[in-house]
Amino acid sequence: MGGSFDPVHVAHVELATTALQHLSLDEVRWVPVGQAWQKARALAPAQHRLAMLQAATAHEPRFVVDPIEVNRPGPSYTLDTVCALQANVGDNAQLVAQWFLIIGQDQLANLPTWHGWQALLSRVTLAVACRGLQAPVAPEALIAAPHQMVTLPLSPLDTSSTDIRARLARGADPRTLSPCLLCAGVADYIANHQLYAPGVPR
Repeated sequence: MGGSFDPVHVAHVELATTALQHLSLDEVRWVPVGQAWQKARALAPAQHRLAMLQAATAHEPRFVVDPIEVNRPGPSYTLDTVCALQANVGDNAQLVAQWFLIIGQDQLANLPTWHGWQALLSRVTLAVACRGLQAPVAPEALIAAPHQMVTLPLSPLDTSSTDIRARLARGADPRTLSPCLLCAGVADYIANHQLYAPGVPR
């Protein structure tokens, strides 16, 4: 499960928890982006995004925060990350029955713009968030390409990192956004480090 996680919020945690349970996964590996080649804006420093992820996932031992993209130079391509993770399994490859890439509807829609996306589809099953009764809609290019996809049923939540950053930039206390939008540990971390505060680039 990759993303900028800038900041990580309750919908991210709900998606990962649903994937863990719905797909009977051994673990969910959270991979914060290093160099986000498709984003124009600057992200919060990687050490802060990693720390917020650690705070948000500490309650579940099957959540693993992996800095592989943060530590790798150059653009963060999901294909490179998946290849590296699968290579690291090594002799235990036969124990891994299936690899899932956990994404939201927005990522599904943009997937054909990703670097090496067709090669990526040969390595993973897409696990796509399905909010309420709204089924994910795949773009035509993806429909035409061989792939495997499952849906993850989620409750309707109107939560986004963009909205949270905007609220904080207007002076909102991050602790007032917990627990509806932010996990308590994440809200405390943001408050203690003055992330996304008025006047701070976002």
